[in-house]
Amino acid sequence: MPKKTPRLGQHFLRNREILEKIVKVSEITPYDKVLEIGAGMGDLTELLIENAREVIAIEIDPSLYKILKERFYRRENLSLINQDALKFPYEEIGEFKVVSNIPYYITKPIIFRLIESPNLISMTLTIQKEVAERLAAKPSTKDYSALSIIAQYYMKLEIKFYIDAKFFSPPPEVESAVIKMDRRDKPPIQVRDEKLFFRIIKSAFGKRRKMLSNSLKSVISEPREFLKNIGIDPMKRAEELTIKDFAKITNEFCKFCKG
Repeated sequence: MPKKTPRLGQHFLRNREILEKIVKVSEITPYDKVLEIGAGMGDLTELLIENAREVIAIEIDPSLYKILKERFYRRENLSLINQDALKFPYEEIGEFKVVSNIPYYITKPIIFRLIESPNLISMTLTIQKEVAERLAAKPSTKDYSALSIIAQYYMKLEIKFYIDAKFFSPPPEVESAVIKMDRRDKPPIQVRDEKLFFRIIKSAFGKRRKMLSNSLKSVISEPREFLKNIGIDPMKRAEELTIKDFAKITNEFCKFCKG
């Protein structure tokens, strides 16, 4: 069995019972095109081939790619790609679902890269428990962050189950979770300017221990007065605000700028 490559941060999940559970919660059908990122030894790939119309498996490691080519050389509904998943042209493959044990070192960037693709239907990902809980976090909790709001703006999220480190080879130093993310038909709130909305969120959480009257100074010149005028307490901190609160700040600031 290949050893962990520190640069790639791969941990191989080979327990068939758990892999079957992942495929079940992903709700893939024989009509789906499924993308797997970090195919590794191909154990999840095997199940995806059996359950989906078409599978695209991306593996950056040349030695693992060779193993996958030899293992699946007769599978006509599988396309193997030896490439960096962050550079893959997701926009060019039509509608797809993702089922994957994501290499830990690219968890956040690959999630945002996938969310950007309008053809993404859903993601069922095995990721660090900590990141899964941040993605699904609610306001006024320790895990609530800019990552939570941005992900929930685009996706409906649910943590399906947790996986103990002992089921991976080599075992990671953290517990893992399987999270299902389904693309929303439309965001839960409407904002006049998405770029400004995300900028305000990132600014607020960039200094999360500070009050909004201080953390939003990089975006709003007089945040204290502005927030008071729109009915939001400037003494609050970012983690106390809901996605609707951030939408209100964005939309009212757009009005203010135009006025």
